[in-house]
Amino acid sequence: MKSLVLVLCLAQLWGCHSAPHVPGLGYRELNCDDPETEQAALAAVDYINSNLLRGYKHTLNQIDKVKVWPRRPMGEVFDIEIDTLETTCYALDPTPAANCSVRKLEQHAVEGDCDFHVLKQDGQFSVLFAKCDSSPDSAEDVLKVCPQCPLLAPINDTRVTHAVEASLAAFNAHNNGSYYQLVEVSRAQIVPLPVSTYVEFAVAATDCVANEVTDPANCNLLAENQYGFCKSTLTQKVGGEDLAVTCTVFPTQPVLPQPETDGTNIPSPMVASAAPASPPAAAVMVGPLVVAAPPPVHRAHYDLRHTFAGVASVESASGEAFHVGKAPGVAQPGVAVAAGPVVRPCPGRIRHFKI
Repeated sequence: MKSLVLVLCLAQLWGCHSAPHVPGLGYRELNCDDPETEQAALAAVDYINSNLLRGYKHTLNQIDKVKVWPRRPMGEVFDIEIDTLETTCYALDPTPAANCSVRKLEQHAVEGDCDFHVLKQDGQFSVLFAKCDSSPDSAEDVLKVCPQCPLLAPINDTRVTHAVEASLAAFNAHNNGSYYQLVEVSRAQIVPLPVSTYVEFAVAATDCVANEVTDPANCNLLAENQYGFCKSTLTQKVGGEDLAVTCTVFPTQPVLPQPETDGTNIPSPMVASAAPASPPAAAVMVGPLVVAAPPPVHRAHYDLRHTFAGVASVESASGEAFHVGKAPGVAQPGVAVAAGPVVRPCPGRIRHFKI
């Protein structure tokens, strides 16, 4: 037993003497507004928008932190934190996010907070890890900017569900083509004066003809997915209601090849249909698993955490990529730390406004 303890002590002593001196932090720091940093951040935002099935597209607002780690056998991994802002483009709208307007503060803006690991290899960026959440601006901040502006309302509010049902019925009544089913209610606001309910919701075309439907339950979504997005205001008036509905129908999406199943765990048609036309290369090659968990019913916005929960890709979990935080962050006694470049400023510039 004594000899075993002696061997262990000698092994530890030898390990201390044989450990290489850490020449620096182990990672390089970039300016948060460096063009290379922005490229990685934009790749992250593209990844968000390419994988969103609900809610709205996002745009980059600020880069908070960045560390660039070497990756074996080649490449670098950007460990990056970014802030995003919700745009007015629905998730399945084919409009490029660069052409989408940022939702204004007085419209009750929504901010995203994301952590990404973005691989740069051979000049190409791909996402290894994604974790996001998003939240609306506080009611106090909205009312400071616009005291009379309506706030976000829960989508299961009875006034909201009534407005959506009435709006969808009105849209189908004036539609000579396919009958459309509700995909999701994406946004709602209760307006005090005039007393009204504003709603935004997504719809999908079915194989039924709108003016011939007797039982909507018998209608099935089209094989070539065709979505639409509606905005509606239902105003309460003496003796009745006034309804104003506008809907935009997006071009049809091509049918994606589906993997064969054994008949178990088959998703419902509505969930299965709500898929992007073509998954991004990062999601197929080295991207993290994207799981669109059902959001809670009692909510006022779609939280990004329901899609980007922080699951790493197979490649980043293999142990060959990089290890965040393994290098010492402060100088240790007896460890030589090389003088590196001066730490560059972070967080970076705000592109729109801060929530």
